[in-house]
Amino acid sequence: MPSRRILQLGDPLLRTVSALVSEPSEAVPIFEDLRATLHEFRRTRGFGRGISAVQIGHPLRLIYIEFEGMSYAIRNPECESQSEAKFRLWDDCFSFPGLLVYLERSQSVRVRYEDDAGKVRLVEAAGALSELLQHEIDHLNGILAIDRAIDRNSLCTREEYIRRFGAAK
Repeated sequence: MPSRRILQLGDPLLRTVSALVSEPSEAVPIFEDLRATLHEFRRTRGFGRGISAVQIGHPLRLIYIEFEGMSYAIRNPECESQSEAKFRLWDDCFSFPGLLVYLERSQSVRVRYEDDAGKVRLVEAAGALSELLQHEIDHLNGILAIDRAIDRNSLCTREEYIRRFGAAK
């Protein structure tokens, strides 16, 4: 499958609450597109771990993640719980790759989802995987990282971030 155009900040579809996917087979070609798009983005931009279906124009509750050597095709994820303990980080997004947002996320989450075979799974994640799941589930709910900025000084271009901190996130 070819990579797809990633919707950019300002596209109203990014604010859509994504619909549940009832049939696992409906998700298969979209997961293939998500995988191809993630790989192309990583090849051209040098970063990326996950992408939601709404970012390629499908407002459906689908997420594709590649993290620490594993890939996950996640259908209909729901965050069951998140820790009260938080951490702060500079977050980036495929839909605004030149911008970083300083925000706060829960240190850990518990997410229920269906895998690509339709089996219900439960993942308890901490740290970077927790942050990634929260970011992608936010997309499914029409929430962008910029909505979670700590304050008005919590936005930074990638170029400025590299100039100030010496490396890309």
